[in-house]
Amino acid sequence: MRHTRWLFALLLLVASLALAACGDDDDDGGGGSAETSTAEQAAAIESNPDNASTTITVGSKNFNENKILGEIYAQAFEAAGYTVKKQLNLGDEKTALKAIEEKEISGYPEYTGTILGSFLEVPSEDTPKDPTKAYQEAKDGLAKQGVTVFPPTPFENSNEVGLTKEKADELGVEKISDLSDKAGDLTLYGTPECRQRQDCLAGLQDVYGLKFKKFTPVSVDLRHEVLDKGQADLSIVFTTDPQIERNGYVLLEDDKGMFPPNNSVFIMNSEVVEQAGPDLPKVIEQVQEGLESPVIQELNARADLDKKTPEAVAGEYLKESGLVQ
Repeated sequence: MRHTRWLFALLLLVASLALAACGDDDDDGGGGSAETSTAEQAAAIESNPDNASTTITVGSKNFNENKILGEIYAQAFEAAGYTVKKQLNLGDEKTALKAIEEKEISGYPEYTGTILGSFLEVPSEDTPKDPTKAYQEAKDGLAKQGVTVFPPTPFENSNEVGLTKEKADELGVEKISDLSDKAGDLTLYGTPECRQRQDCLAGLQDVYGLKFKKFTPVSVDLRHEVLDKGQADLSIVFTTDPQIERNGYVLLEDDKGMFPPNNSVFIMNSEVVEQAGPDLPKVIEQVQEGLESPVIQELNARADLDKKTPEAVAGEYLKESGLVQ
């Protein structure tokens, strides 16, 4: 695991360098300083005092990755000069969207698949499999509700059916369809909203026809613990969870394509977007450019495994990426 963490850290550095202003191809004869920091090379977020008149209240859902992303956006907006407030850890996606609609928050990080399945109620079989088309459909759908969906991050975080390697070997399963004659003897755990979601229990029932012995709702931070303790035969996990590699979980192949593209996006009340001006989309683009899958896994590991706060992890990302001095 230590070697993997070093690899993630290296990839975070690589992603940071991708943000660098590296357009100068002139050969300076080796006179450049080898000690130039990433922060000095990268295009930092520019502060504009005119932005102070706009207040942006950033929210998040109730799990570490979403809190980290919420903190990243909040700290970046603050660096750009906006007046920023935070209401993190709101709960599930329905609670967070309602907070936008009622103007309790300005925006929060969401996922394209969640928008399509949970907010727009697009059936699994009609969900675009292409990430770009999924984003466009999510954007168009929420625009009708007065919510702006900004372009997605590079990383995708989908639900998956996870289990320990020992349980996978015992059952002899590699893909979700392999559960068809076994589900009646198995217990599935997932977050409370999983029961109604098409990319969770509802989809496993409708798309795969699976009838589990029992579904048990569990808080998002215990989805891995119930596997390790043998309480759950199967658990719905996220593809960006660092515990997957650390604990050697098996993710069953979604052989019927039930899980939709699920890139992270920042969504905002459209009235606030208009007030915020042209700096807002630029800042969002800057902070998202380096958020590749290995990077978000490393950030999640710092919170989930190293027990750092989402606020601290977000600050590290912005500084290591050179976005904030």
